Amino acid sequence: MGSSASKPAARKLARTPPAWAGARTPGFGEQAHPHARPTAQASEKKDEAILRDSQDPQFLANLSKLGPVTVDHHMQTIRPAAASAQQLYQTRLRSEDEARSSRPTQNRLVASSLMDLLEERKFVSTEKEVAELAKKYGVDLEKLERLARHVNSVSVNQDTVKRWVGKDGVENVTMVASWVNPRIEWPVLGSGR
Repeated sequence: MGSSASKPAARKLARTPPAWAGARTPGFGEQAHPHARPTAQASEKKDEAILRDSQDPQFLANLSKLGPVTVDHHMQTIRPAAASAQQLYQTRLRSEDEARSSRPTQNRLVASSLMDLLEERKFVSTEKEVAELAKKYGVDLEKLERLARHVNSVSVNQDTVKRWVGKDGVENVTMVASWVNPRIEWPVLGSGR
């Protein structure tokens, strides 16, 4: 059926075995081929053959190029990253404990209270309201203003909210976060307030 060109070619095996087929390593007491690499011999003691086999001339040459090692004894120890992360964690834990204590510490807030403060700050309209808000939360007004320049609570621009259902049936939502400041002009720090 059909021409032979459309049929897959049959795999043909070699008629004679390759030269390496049946080759084996010589047993104990047998002579190896004169050009073959010597086989490794196990020994309880390091003899000259084992030491010669373990040498790495390229490594030794590189070491001699480097020369002797100089040690600076006036170096400072460097703390591993895990230690500094642990210290950071402990500091935050102490700060949270101080903020939760029965006698509040000035300028110390738990994260949720800080979030509430920043959220309420968005809706003030006068400097007096900001000052009252700072007093309510036990924060210096100057510190609150300095903090609010770099930190804010999340606000979503409602015009950018987009919802859709994906092919897998999962509802997806995207939105753009925005930075919201109170509707009052802030004086420059140190301007005599």
